[in-house]
Amino acid sequence: MCSTCGCGQRDRHRQEPDGAHAHGHPHPHTGSSHEHPHDASGATGATTLIQVEQSLLAENDRFAAQNRAFFAGRRTRCFNLISSPGAGKTTLLEKTLSALRDHSVACAVIEGDQATDLDAQRIARTGVPVFQIETGRSCHLDAHQVQHALGRLEVPDRGLCFIENVGNLICPTEFQLGEHERVTIVSVAEGADKPAKYPLAFSTATAVVISKIDLLPHVDFDLVEAKHLVAGLNPNAPIFEVSARSGVGMDAWLSWLQRAVDTPL
Repeated sequence: MCSTCGCGQRDRHRQEPDGAHAHGHPHPHTGSSHEHPHDASGATGATTLIQVEQSLLAENDRFAAQNRAFFAGRRTRCFNLISSPGAGKTTLLEKTLSALRDHSVACAVIEGDQATDLDAQRIARTGVPVFQIETGRSCHLDAHQVQHALGRLEVPDRGLCFIENVGNLICPTEFQLGEHERVTIVSVAEGADKPAKYPLAFSTATAVVISKIDLLPHVDFDLVEAKHLVAGLNPNAPIFEVSARSGVGMDAWLSWLQRAVDTPL
């Protein structure tokens, strides 16, 4: 979260495409200074109990609820894609969008990266509406940024919207964006112990994709162990073993997405 990773110190006025801005997460302190309580003798060190009545992420959650209402009004299901950098999110998304177009499923995409619109350019070549959010120094998207993107994006009625989050298995898990589904992606080029090291990314997922499965003969990745760890954290999440490049496992993944179109929100 911002309090530990420092992403809240980013430039909150960074310009985005079409005039959008990256929005920071300020953590204000009441008063002009940090006061230290004194006891009757004037010495410091007395204990004060502070009761927190509101979630630290309440403001983000408020925007997330508004985003969900936006999607509900269009009967469009939203997917938040989370992974480490280089796990294959964008390639999987490219192949997915092309296949869904062939099945007449309307889609839109929000891309999140710290810099450049390279991924948005790749998605645009599929013919799907896309909006890029550049987060600057921030390591995740937040619901307010997504809300601004939705105001500038052609979101379909009764379709699917994909949010490709910033590559990171830590901070994005803390921020609801208004999504209905959270998909965590791990590639076989990574360690099979990723679910153990980053449990929240897998325990909060509604589905897990093990990507680049075509590389399995060439890397040291224990597929059985990885699936065992995921199941231990999240026994209800389906696990898809997929190679976007070769097409292995794509049918099951696409069928799951197509069923989501007809599932009531």
